[in-house]
Amino acid sequence: MKKTELSKYGILCILFTCILFAQLSLAQVETKPIINATLQGVVVDEETQQPIEGVTIQLEAVTHSVKTDEKGRFQFVTGQKLPFTLLLSYVGYEPQRIVINTSPALIKLKRSSEDLDEVVVVGYTTVEKKNLIGSIEKVPLKEVSSIPTGSFDAQLQGKVAGMQVATNTGVPGEALNIRLRGATSINANNNPLYVIDGVFVNSESLQTINSGGKATSPIADLNPSDIEFVEVLKDAEATALYGSRGANGVILITTKRGKNGQSTKVDVNLYSGRAKAAKLWDLTTGEEHALLVNEYNRNIGRPEPFTAVTEGGRGLPSEQQTYDRLSEAFRTAGVHNADIALYGGSDNTAYYLSSGYNKQESILRPISFDRSSFRFNLDQKVNDKIKVGSSNSISRTGRNQGRAGDGPQGGILQAALHTPTYLSPYNEQGVLVGRAGFDNLTLLLDNYDVGSVSLRYIGNLYGEYQLSPSWRFRSTFSVDYNQYDEHEYWNNLLIAGSPDGLATSAIGQATTWINEQTLTYRKKIAGVHTLGLLVGNTLQGSTFSLTSATGRGFATNDFTLISAAANSTSTQDWDKYKLASFFGRVDYAFDDRYLIDFSLRADGSSKFNKGYQWGYFPAVGVAWRLNKEGFLQDLSFINDLKIRSSYGITGNQNGINSFASRQLWSGVNTAYQGLPGIIPEQLANQQLSWEKTAQFNIGLDAALLKNRLSFALNYYYKYTKDGLLTEVLPGTTGFGEYLNNSAEISNKGFELTLNTVNIQNQDFSWSTSLNVARNVNNIEKLAKPMNFGSRDLILFQEGSPMYSFWVYNQLYVDAATGDAVYEDVNGDGQITTDDRQILGSIWPDYFGGLSNNFTYKRFDLQTFLTFSVGNEVYNHNRFFGEAGGARDAARIIFASNLDRWQQPGDITDVPRSDGVNNNNYKDGGGRWLEDGSYLRFRTLSLGYNVGSKVLDRLSISRLRIYAQATNLFTWTKYSGLDPESAANGSPNQQGIDLGTPPQPRSFQLGINLTL
Repeated sequence: MKKTELSKYGILCILFTCILFAQLSLAQVETKPIINATLQGVVVDEETQQPIEGVTIQLEAVTHSVKTDEKGRFQFVTGQKLPFTLLLSYVGYEPQRIVINTSPALIKLKRSSEDLDEVVVVGYTTVEKKNLIGSIEKVPLKEVSSIPTGSFDAQLQGKVAGMQVATNTGVPGEALNIRLRGATSINANNNPLYVIDGVFVNSESLQTINSGGKATSPIADLNPSDIEFVEVLKDAEATALYGSRGANGVILITTKRGKNGQSTKVDVNLYSGRAKAAKLWDLTTGEEHALLVNEYNRNIGRPEPFTAVTEGGRGLPSEQQTYDRLSEAFRTAGVHNADIALYGGSDNTAYYLSSGYNKQESILRPISFDRSSFRFNLDQKVNDKIKVGSSNSISRTGRNQGRAGDGPQGGILQAALHTPTYLSPYNEQGVLVGRAGFDNLTLLLDNYDVGSVSLRYIGNLYGEYQLSPSWRFRSTFSVDYNQYDEHEYWNNLLIAGSPDGLATSAIGQATTWINEQTLTYRKKIAGVHTLGLLVGNTLQGSTFSLTSATGRGFATNDFTLISAAANSTSTQDWDKYKLASFFGRVDYAFDDRYLIDFSLRADGSSKFNKGYQWGYFPAVGVAWRLNKEGFLQDLSFINDLKIRSSYGITGNQNGINSFASRQLWSGVNTAYQGLPGIIPEQLANQQLSWEKTAQFNIGLDAALLKNRLSFALNYYYKYTKDGLLTEVLPGTTGFGEYLNNSAEISNKGFELTLNTVNIQNQDFSWSTSLNVARNVNNIEKLAKPMNFGSRDLILFQEGSPMYSFWVYNQLYVDAATGDAVYEDVNGDGQITTDDRQILGSIWPDYFGGLSNNFTYKRFDLQTFLTFSVGNEVYNHNRFFGEAGGARDAARIIFASNLDRWQQPGDITDVPRSDGVNNNNYKDGGGRWLEDGSYLRFRTLSLGYNVGSKVLDRLSISRLRIYAQATNLFTWTKYSGLDPESAANGSPNQQGIDLGTPPQPRSFQLGINLTL
């Protein structure tokens, strides 16, 4: 017998002996009969230690049963004697049969790690998870809702395989870049569709005021604490019913609701904490900066400016002070959150009311974010056949905004970072002044006045009529209304307001309404056939209006309203489009073994001309549950094994002008005697039509070892044709550009989600979840290359990925001369733009997340890490900060300049300070293109659930106290502050880090309380 077999045999013997000993021990326990005994107890969640209401408890061999109350308590009065055998059941938990020896008893229910009967939302209907064909992932938001971010989508980072969430800045409430299975469009929108309780919501920022390329996030108007769970629909089978809006994936948000027959409960969630930058840029001291400036001037044959004052200089380098502006600009920020919810229900009514307040200071002064929200969800049974309900959310989101991206005027980080450390903030007269084209930081912070207020309503009203046990009709009307009021005032002490003040005010309003009807049929026939039908239609209208005004010339800084300005101008904008849709779906299952469905959606958009308005988007999916086959029936360790595949086509028309296909004219004020006039604005494209993405997906789902090990593996291939693209026109046409269907883009990759229950016993549990994905993006067809970003650093060209970096490849620094040596691609002996080449992109080779959950008695511990491997970041901060002394008083100097070449034989990648050989600090140099791979310790949370004895004395049902750290550590080779940083929020300018505050490290304390 082999050694491994002996080991297994030994372990089995030991286990058998232990079980036998335990049984003999129990048999020897003397049990006294108790007549009319009272059995009391509490049922709690094994993981959270929270009481569970509504658990059915039955004594074995007795028909009588009881249910737990709102505090998880139950009581039996019986003529039986101890010990009792109890049968417990509750939806979402594994049924249990346990023996109780004493009263009162504490019973812990285990959640089903892979509940195959769990219902998943698919399009406009639901399906049991075991019969799911599409690629869908469900995330209970309670796992991440305490992460201090402005919007819930940032909390999903690393939680869904194939979903890239780029948190480009540490400013709370700013827009993110989210990509599901890559990017499919150059000019149309790449964002996923957000649907909240059936309401299609606007995810495009209404911001118009310049904040250095950044934009606010409309998704931040939603309170994460109101969300029950999020479902991410990724493949064409899952998204097909959303047609023209599903090409980039769909994020379904289901908010919390009360339950029928549930006693009234009150949830209170509070947390407060502090946030701080993990690190800041390492700058030269005043003395070091002056030395480098002197060295630069010597190298180019100029006098050294930092010499003795008696000789007409600025003073010796050793006499220069160091002014720390970064410490003035950055702060330890406060993070505060309070939520309260009241929910419950009777036999016919279920309700949920909540109110929340969230306030977060940015680590960069004076930026801040605050949100006040209210939600009311109601479900009412009128009778056995009719049900009505409503979901309503009202929020007010305020922002004290900041220019934290590119541009010197009003740029907070530019004023702090790009002013040399030796420059005093005061002039010779002791007055605060700005230098070298940048604002004086102290003046800027003291006089900063840029902000916005968003008022948002998202709601719907629905009615359901159960025509028969199999047929159901549902009608809904939904509205998403957003009023965005923004303002800024720059007084005459600041560059933007020089010489006599500048004020801007704008009010934008976006309204989307949707009316939908669906008729569904579902029936099981002869016990093995399941047939489902769905037909429906959607009518949608969207309008946008903007009124803005600008004023210049104010008598004093005490008057900031535009009406007080000497000169004022105003603009207006208006936009409107409509969408009509019809859709249907047929699905069939035989014995829950062979599954197939087919769906078709037709969308008609007012954005296109007649003959091109309608797009047709079909999808088909099949699945085979192998574990139902006879040849696998004897393999007890397989709980579920399913192969599934799908193919479908989805469309895209989001993000383009509502009148993109039409000839447009504009009314203007002409220069001729102030008379009004009309000018052509846009050339028509009568044949403009839908952008279409075809997607193939094949996947394998498995649940093994009593669901203690489960995984989902997917491979997909997406191909986009007729890509909406802005093309440049010859000047002779009189127009600069027009929109056309001319690009083709592919995405392919794989996704793996793995869940394990490593240890599970009465006192201790440990579970792990891992997801990893890879996406390969490629531009298959593009007539002409397109550049984006500062210095044309981002290049789109046929045969390369989107968001590729177009740079000069620095090979080395010549040890003899100290000059940078670049690759001469065309071999002409000169370094010109013809020598620029693609040296990487923003796309990682792999990305994902890893979480571990531990419980020990009443303690719980969660760890969560996110990672990205193989992506590049262009560190534009280094470009400006490693210019030696070339820019003197105009720029910063990073401490990395101290590693520069100084004499023959020096080995370094930092060339000598030189204003003659411009290649040493060449715009677009590849020296500043860095590996952006990282492993981030996203969250660490430790909680304690207070026991039932204390809870009873306090008259509460649940109390959890926790401490949490966010962004605790980031392991990366990237030399900047944050490998996720991007200077511009534009979707085509990702991966360039300039003037952007990093994601902060935060610590917080909180409580979760249920009354």
